[in-house]
Amino acid sequence: MSTIKKIHKAEYRPIADLVTYSPMPTRQLEQIDPFIFLNHHGFQTYPPHNNGLPFGPHPHRGMETVTFILEGDIMHLDSSGGESVIGPGGVQYMTAGSGLIHSEVSSSEFKEKGGDLEILQLWLNLPAKLKMTKPVYVGLQEDEITNFKLDDGKVKVQQLFGNWNDAKGAFEASFPLNMSTIYLQEGGKFQKTIPAGENIFFYVVRGELKVNGQEVPYRNLVEFETGEVNLEVQAGSDSILILGHAKPFNEPIVAQGPFVMNTVEQIQEAYDDYQNGKFGTWSH
Repeated sequence: MSTIKKIHKAEYRPIADLVTYSPMPTRQLEQIDPFIFLNHHGFQTYPPHNNGLPFGPHPHRGMETVTFILEGDIMHLDSSGGESVIGPGGVQYMTAGSGLIHSEVSSSEFKEKGGDLEILQLWLNLPAKLKMTKPVYVGLQEDEITNFKLDDGKVKVQQLFGNWNDAKGAFEASFPLNMSTIYLQEGGKFQKTIPAGENIFFYVVRGELKVNGQEVPYRNLVEFETGEVNLEVQAGSDSILILGHAKPFNEPIVAQGPFVMNTVEQIQEAYDDYQNGKFGTWSH
C-alpha cells in the first residue's frame, strides 16, 4: 500500500517580477508541522541592469528560515550583525527567535550583469520554549556543506541538518531536525526509512521522481501518511529534491505576516516590540 497521502502542486504567486510558486500554506495544506511555509522563486533569467530580489528590510520573530540558492545569489544583511553573499549551491540558515530585521537582496554584481536565478525559502516553526531565543544567522557556500554520494555517484546528497550515512549536517539545528538537498541524475535512486512519529517535508524542485511507485513532477510537494515511511525514490530525469523530517511540535500556531507565535496576544506584542525598536536598528 502506498504511503503517499496526497501530492500538492505549488500555486503560482508572483512577487513583482519574481516568478514564485508555493505549495504551502494553501487551502488544501496549512502546514506539515514544524515545516510551515515554502516559496520557490524562479527558474528565471534576469537581464543586465535588473533590480534583483525585492526583499528589502523586514522583521521576523518566532521562526526560522532555510534558504536554498540553486542559481544566482543572495546578499543577506541583518540587525544582529549577520552579513554574507551566498552563491549557487549554498544555503542560509537564520533563527529569527526573539526578533530581528533582515534584508535578502541580490548582489550588486548580479544586478549589474544579470543571470539565472532559482532560490527557495522554507520557514520552520520554533517550539514555544525557543520562540524568544537569541537570533542567529549562518550562511554557507556549496563547498562548505557536507555531501556524499549514493547509487554509484548518480545521487548527491547535501546534508544540512542531522545525520545520514554517517554524514553530519553542516548546520546545528535549534531542535531535532534532518534535512538534505538531493541531486539525482536520470535513473538515480535511493531508499530511506523515516521513523514513525516524524513528519516528512518532500518537495520536488526540478525534474520528475517516482516516489513509492507514484510519479511526482517538479514544483510538487508530497504529503505522506503517518507512521514509519520507507521511501523508494527514482529519478525519471535529472532532478533536485528537498527532503526533511522532524517530530511535530503539536502546539497552537498563530502566524501573521512575518511573525509566527502561539497566541494572538504574542503577535500583537511582536508588532509593538518591532515598532518600539526592540528588534534592533537598521543602519545598512
